[in-house]
This record gives sequence, C-alpha cells and structure tokens, in this order.
Amino acid sequence: MTNSGKSEGSGKLEGSATSGGGPRIVVVGAGFAGFHCARRLSRRLRGRATVILLNPTDYFLYLPLLPQVAGGLLDPRRVTVSLPATLPHVELVLGEAKSVDLDAREVTYVDPEERGGKLAYDVLVLAAGSVNKLLPIPGLAENAHGFRGIPEALYLHDHLTRQVELAESATDPAERAARLTFVVVGAGYTGSEVLAHGQRLTESIRRRRPRLAGDRTHWLLLDTADRVLPGLDERLSRTAARVLGRRGVDIRMGTSIKEATAEGVYLSDGSFVASRTLVWCVGVRADLFLSGLGLPTEKGRLVVDADLTVPGRRRCTPSATPPPSPT
Repeated sequence: MTNSGKSEGSGKLEGSATSGGGPRIVVVGAGFAGFHCARRLSRRLRGRATVILLNPTDYFLYLPLLPQVAGGLLDPRRVTVSLPATLPHVELVLGEAKSVDLDAREVTYVDPEERGGKLAYDVLVLAAGSVNKLLPIPGLAENAHGFRGIPEALYLHDHLTRQVELAESATDPAERAARLTFVVVGAGYTGSEVLAHGQRLTESIRRRRPRLAGDRTHWLLLDTADRVLPGLDERLSRTAARVLGRRGVDIRMGTSIKEATAEGVYLSDGSFVASRTLVWCVGVRADLFLSGLGLPTEKGRLVVDADLTVPGRRRCTPSATPPPSPT
C-alpha cells in the first residue's frame, strides 16, 4: 500500500480534493489479496472513505479449481464469485491497470473495450497478482496452451475433446497417435492437477469411441525438477508420482522442451514427441505492470516493508478504528 498524500505528521485519513469528501482508496486487482482487502476496508471504513476496485472482470476467480473446469467436472460458475454481489459498498471499475503516476496520484487503465481511463487515489493498494511465466523457447508462445483463467480452461477442455474426436477420424496411424499424445510441462500443483483431470477426460471420451478401442491416450509430464510436486514433502511427492504412474502417465523428471512446433515438441534430452497438445504450467511471475512503476523490485516483485508498505512512500492510517465488522 502506498500513499502520496500531502500530510504525513497526523497519520490520519483526511479528505481529498479529488474525492469530494473522504479519501479514495484504489485497490488494483481482485485476486485473493485484492478481494479480501477491498471487502475488509469497505466494512471498516464505510462512510469514511471510498473504496474503488480495479479489475478486468466482475468476478473473483478461485484459481485452485480451474483444473476441474478444464476436466469438465465443474461448471465455470462454480469457481467464481460475483464482485458486485459480494462487495456492495465497493465501487467496481472494469479495467486493467497499465501505469501509475505516483506524483499525480493517478492509475491509468484500459477497460475491456480498449478504452483508456484514469483513477485518482489517496491510498493505493497494489494486488495485481501474477501471470504465466514464459521462457524464451522457440515456438512456445505460438503452440502452448496457458492456464490462468476461465477462457483458457474452457478452451483446453474443448481442445482435448477435439483431439480425441479427430483421432477417431484419422486414417494415418501416426496422426492418430500424435492426437492422442498430450504433453504437460510443469510438475507442480497446477501441472499435476491439469494432467490428472485431462487424462480422465480424454480416456472417458476415448472409451465412448468404438473406433479407438485399440488405442490409449498417452500423457507426458515434464519438469526440470528431480521429482513430482517438488514443493511438497518427499513422501507425498513419491505418493503422487506412484498414483500417476499407475494411471499410465509418462513422467520424465529433469527434462523440459527446447522447441515447440505445431507437430510436436523437441525435448531437452534430444528426443522428439509427436503431439498436437502442449500445456504450459511451469509457474508464474509478477505482473509486468509492476516493473514500470519506478519502484524497487526484486525478481519482478515489489520490495516492501514488514507491513507491506513500499519503502519511502508516505503512510496513512485511520484516525479512529471502529470495531471490526463481522466477517
């Protein structure tokens, strides 16, 4: 949270000439942090401040359940929470933040129809979140499927379904095998879950196709790490690898891709895997929006103090804190 207000000595939230009474608190991003921050501020400061939430969509997305959407187990509506319905005292502005003028105290954004706008603020909360981490691998951006939102999850579901259906109509055995081969890069939480649900989906579809009775889907899980789910305890990691192995997953640790094409992927061990599906789940990085703010960063993330305030930026706190509202 940063503040560029004029007064620093009193530490009070004072009214701003730009807000017409009461300070304006702009929260950028409605992920886990931004959503809960906006909700708590609106409850504690109701009538004493204006809370504005800037987000590209009008819903909060529960990211951990996206693999179930891609696998067809959950309707997309089950993994979203309406922002207007759950944050009735927060002003929602649909748009994506592009820059911040720290001196003028303005956030520049672009709305879903590519129109520009500006939001004046007294207090700014940056909770832009993360985006897919792409590596400089030839053909990756053009041929890989990302996995960070509902549109991508739905597209992946349709793509997996379509590949099995196209495999059924293929007369060339090599093409059929390629369409039934699916490559997932990244053996962390997201990659492992996407693969598990994707395999269940494609096998379910294949079993309903009589012409594919003699074929099986082939799923590969790649990672440069030495084990599946490297962030977990080794015992849990071994259990996950054993379960995936029993399901026929081809696990290749210490391996990644060095080139992606429309016909398949070249692996770091020198081999080529013919496939029409490459799912990229290597990880995330901080939103590039943060790197253009002129503030200190470390590995793309803002450097903050223990209270999450950007060093050197003026702080402000409410002059009197009301009793906490029920959560």
